[in-house]
Amino acid sequence: MGFRTLHDHDHHGAAGVMDHPRAYELTSAIGFLGARREVFTRLAIQARPRPGERFLDVGCGTGYLTRVVAPVVGPKGGVTGVDPSAEMIGYARERAPGNCDYQVAEGQALPFPDGSFDAVVSSLAVHHIPEDARPAAMREMFRVLRPGGRLVVAEYRPPAHPLARRLASLLTGPAMHGDPYEMLRTLVPGAGFTIEAEGDLPPMLSFIRASRPV
Repeated sequence: MGFRTLHDHDHHGAAGVMDHPRAYELTSAIGFLGARREVFTRLAIQARPRPGERFLDVGCGTGYLTRVVAPVVGPKGGVTGVDPSAEMIGYARERAPGNCDYQVAEGQALPFPDGSFDAVVSSLAVHHIPEDARPAAMREMFRVLRPGGRLVVAEYRPPAHPLARRLASLLTGPAMHGDPYEMLRTLVPGAGFTIEAEGDLPPMLSFIRASRPV
């Protein structure tokens, strides 16, 4: 998730639920300057997927990242995507390989038992969660991750150039103003994770990689 489509509504710091998958795909192609596949492949590599593992994508949108990870975990593994938009989930299901499944759910109320996944990933999604619910969402990611499991969260990195920053603001919702990446530096350790690495994924993302202590 991440770009403004046709159904944004501000709610306690959230950019809102996006429910127009085709518009989202178009704006994503524009926003990533043709490098979307490369960026999400590099993001998936940060989560170090292995054959047979179980992955969860929180705020999966159209399922793009899940389709990148699916061939790596293979038929003995699985990738699950959750998103609050039924339209996004429907779009993802239509394009899903056999080892992917999707559910309509919010990040702050994940419908899975404790320790269900080897890795949890989330890209351009946390800023869409109401501000007062973000700590609960991060705690949910911690809960469903097995001890020793990996977390990778990526958020919008505002362009340094003033003109590029202004153009980006035309595509993004109000919750992406400022620097959403900074909020992760508080939310991730606050939920109990140990931060292992931080970095940038040009042209517009920054990420934090963390783990759940054993």
